[in-house]
Amino acid sequence: MSLTAESMLLVHGRIFDGTGNDEIPDGSIWVEGEEIRRVGSADQFDDVDSSVPRIDLGGRFVMPGMTEAHSHLSYFNASSLQDLDMNCTAETTTIYAVLNARTMLRCGYTSAHSFGSLHAVDVSVRNAINSGMVPGPRYVACGRDVLGTAGMIDWNPDHLQLGMDGLAMLADDPWQVRKAIRSIRKSGADTVKVYLDGEGMIESDLPGELSYTQEEASAAADEGHRRNLRMISHARSADAVIMALEAGFDVIGHANYLNDEALARLREQRHRIFVTPAIHWQVGLYANGAEWGFSHSVLDSMGYKEEIAETINSVARMKAAGVRVLPGGDFGLAWTPHGTYAKDLQNFVELFDYTPRETLLAATRDAGALVDFGGKVGTLEAGKFADIVVVDGDPLSDVTVMQDMDKIVTVIKGGKIYHNALPSGPAFDLSATPGLRAEVERRFEAAAE
Repeated sequence: MSLTAESMLLVHGRIFDGTGNDEIPDGSIWVEGEEIRRVGSADQFDDVDSSVPRIDLGGRFVMPGMTEAHSHLSYFNASSLQDLDMNCTAETTTIYAVLNARTMLRCGYTSAHSFGSLHAVDVSVRNAINSGMVPGPRYVACGRDVLGTAGMIDWNPDHLQLGMDGLAMLADDPWQVRKAIRSIRKSGADTVKVYLDGEGMIESDLPGELSYTQEEASAAADEGHRRNLRMISHARSADAVIMALEAGFDVIGHANYLNDEALARLREQRHRIFVTPAIHWQVGLYANGAEWGFSHSVLDSMGYKEEIAETINSVARMKAAGVRVLPGGDFGLAWTPHGTYAKDLQNFVELFDYTPRETLLAATRDAGALVDFGGKVGTLEAGKFADIVVVDGDPLSDVTVMQDMDKIVTVIKGGKIYHNALPSGPAFDLSATPGLRAEVERRFEAAAE
């Protein structure tokens, strides 16, 4: 659902266009159809016909729609791998994903890059968004994760004979890996995630323990690129980062630990690759994990406190090397719930020492380059998609304002107004809140009684 006008003029906004240029203190944006026709000072629009509807922004902050660069729409605030792999049907997972897509858009994220999907949910939700059937961000859809036996999320004991139906595809040796990539291409995905090493809470595949050989990783990247798929990697350790870069992966998830060789390779390839640290996985787990049995002492024994410190150091080195490091916090777990995406903006400022301006540029211009969409997202410029967010506050002074949905007063995607709480202009609200899942669960339970 949305409100669409053939043309509209947003007037009197403080415009942060995402290009790196200074803000326009009193600016306007002329939208025609799904694109921006003109952006500039308010006094440059006298030629716009009076029949074009005006929406007065009242001096509020205007910015490009953000991109969530490490997202999991099909994750439903799960607290364990069992939740993702066994405890929810594909049908219910899809319902949650639709709700998550609506929530993400309402939070001002008009684009998203998936970092893994359950079943083929990503593809179905992307198609539903593109057709206008459901509201959500422009979405780069991932297939099921690909990993080798005893890789990070191959958690099922063999004697249970449970398989990996919805969570991942197990593939060993280069030709099995190629077959898995081909299967994901057949499903209609845009991108493939491959696990190259592990995770602190997974005893069978710890960080730094490489779960693929270079031959297998290179086969994955080669097959994916042959089939026009973007290749993304889970790579926490320096060795895994080196493996990903040697293979030619396009996006690196995490990169928590770097050595000089990994950093040098990142610097050399900085113009083509992107890194998503997804540090809110660790930050959220450390802050809230006790509720799910992960006390600070338990997490410290798993190395998470050290990993946060190492990630801060690694990001500082990547930033200095000119690597594009993007916000995106692995949201969709119990300790990184949907609807809290902007907390990773705060992490960039408080932990990574980015300025609020640098953080917003990373979340708009740079993350927009990741999802691409024909080069038409990430900035407010003529010819770009009219993906626009209006904020009742100043995120350049306090980026945490982006966590207050009441302050995200207008969300426009492709010239369609999906949310508007301004005194002027059409009233429309998606009514999507982070707590929506609880209401859906309550109704499921009531229907089952």
